[in-house]
Amino acid sequence: MSLYTEKQLRLIEAELKRLQMWQDRPPSPEAMADPTPFACESMAFEQWLQFIFLPKMDEIIATNGVLPSKIALGPMAEHVWQGRNEMQTLITIINQLDEHLSGSN
Repeated sequence: MSLYTEKQLRLIEAELKRLQMWQDRPPSPEAMADPTPFACESMAFEQWLQFIFLPKMDEIIATNGVLPSKIALGPMAEHVWQGRNEMQTLITIINQLDEHLSGSN
């Protein structure tokens, strides 16, 4: 299961870079500590993906930890990027990861 997950994580990273949404510098320590879902009060969703979600998932995989069995990033991606056709590939990749980890694929 982790090989597919890792592939999807790298696809998310590649797509963020292709869309020029990948950032060189992380958000402030205060933003990184935001306890709200997706840190939505202090950073953009793409920042959350890059600086919180991807590193956390990489850590789980590297330590042979238990991957989440239910995630729902797709609805947030669809909400945040609604009406932006250029985001469709990234939304699809995120939805595929959701389905895979939730066992509905």
